[in-house]
Amino acid sequence: MERKSFELGDIVQMKKPHPCGTNEMEIIRMGMDIRIKCVGCQHSVLIPRAKFEKNMKKVLRSKSSTLEQNSETI
Repeated sequence: MERKSFELGDIVQMKKPHPCGTNEMEIIRMGMDIRIKCVGCQHSVLIPRAKFEKNMKKVLRSKSSTLEQNSETI
């Protein structure tokens, strides 16, 4: 099985929504554990990397692609 690729600052979609109703999370810390922040209510959660990779659906907006777009417009 292929590992999912994600970076610090990416906005990811999770399989289950946060209690506030949104399933979009921003990655704000990476290591053995990953801290994600809810885009809707700004609540942050620290979860083990294995659990995060299992529950992550896809990367919605990558921080690196956003930086590339901004540098092209300048």
